[in-house]
Amino acid sequence: MSITILCLASEYKGSEFFHAAKEEGLKVLLITGADLKEEPWPHESLEDIFYVEQFGNRQEWNMPDVKAGLAHLLRSCKIERIVALDDFDVEKAAELREHFRIGGMGQTTQRHFRDKLAMRMKADEAGIPIPAFSALFNDQDIVKYTEEVTAPWVVKPRSAATAEGITKIHNAEQLWEHLHRLGDERHEYLIEQFKPGTVYHVDGLSFNSKVLFARSSEYLATPLEVSQGGIFRTAILPLGGKEDKALLSLNKKIQTVFGLKEGAFHAEFIRCNDDNKFYFLETASRVGGAHIAEMVEFSSNINLWAEWARIESASILGKPYKLPKVANNYAGSVMSLSKYETPDYSAFDAKEVCFKLDKKYHVGVIVKSKKRDKVLDLLDEYGVMIAKDFHVG
Repeated sequence: MSITILCLASEYKGSEFFHAAKEEGLKVLLITGADLKEEPWPHESLEDIFYVEQFGNRQEWNMPDVKAGLAHLLRSCKIERIVALDDFDVEKAAELREHFRIGGMGQTTQRHFRDKLAMRMKADEAGIPIPAFSALFNDQDIVKYTEEVTAPWVVKPRSAATAEGITKIHNAEQLWEHLHRLGDERHEYLIEQFKPGTVYHVDGLSFNSKVLFARSSEYLATPLEVSQGGIFRTAILPLGGKEDKALLSLNKKIQTVFGLKEGAFHAEFIRCNDDNKFYFLETASRVGGAHIAEMVEFSSNINLWAEWARIESASILGKPYKLPKVANNYAGSVMSLSKYETPDYSAFDAKEVCFKLDKKYHVGVIVKSKKRDKVLDLLDEYGVMIAKDFHVG
């Protein structure tokens, strides 16, 4: 009996997922954007691809049309699972699951992994540390927040997949001016106390509602700094160290409380400079972007995309899943926009370089070593080189 799954991808990604799914004997259908038709999708691992028009900065689809098309397909094809490969696809997948009564994460649970306000409310209910926040629905609630919570604050989109759209606010007057500019879109945002500190991410896999694998890393430049034109750098934390243990423990609670049953996750935390405590920022039910998956794989020998596909297969078939043997190496990544269409990588010649980004007008490498200090030294060195010779500021 053949098992068919449907994947949604509003960005080009997931080739390793498709290959592994086919190896598992699954038939994979893909819905993606018409603007991505020329991308090198692995057609040999896909039964069929359906293209839809995408619009807006959130890669929106005309969902009534998608539902109508899927309804027609379901007349002759039974789909066992719908998998969202990108942040923008999580809501779409949940809507389709609910409408066609296909198992998996529904619309209420998906909000814990897409809606930053829902995330904070769920974390608050569970006693998970978070920066002080408020919805922006009610004027009196906003006034009360500004009186009780010390500025500065950040106003951020509830559903953005990046740090884009975040505005730092220094006083109540500035806040009301900003809310006036947001107008009827105000309800799509939240306000949160700005806590300067170090930002971390935890990436891994869950199966049967249990975290099976997780690796913690430190952003050496915060996502907000990167969104404002900085250079992206991140590195695996000291394995088994105090920070690593604290983050893995906090992440485990997050994924359990939020209801992730199976698949990949990417969660972010901040350690505040003022009190040295960890606070939850956000989580997502997908593989981390900016080639974090490759960095994690070079560190651990775990390919998040491929193992996600194997987890989906095991879940559908009701079979056990066994994680491959985990390696313990250190790895780090440095990435940036480039002023050159095809950057010259000849200067990035350290033996620790294990990955070079092949993308037009981008430059980036991943380095791997048994010694974390070596990784950090190379990220510093290459970060300076990229800022000097390649970066578009």
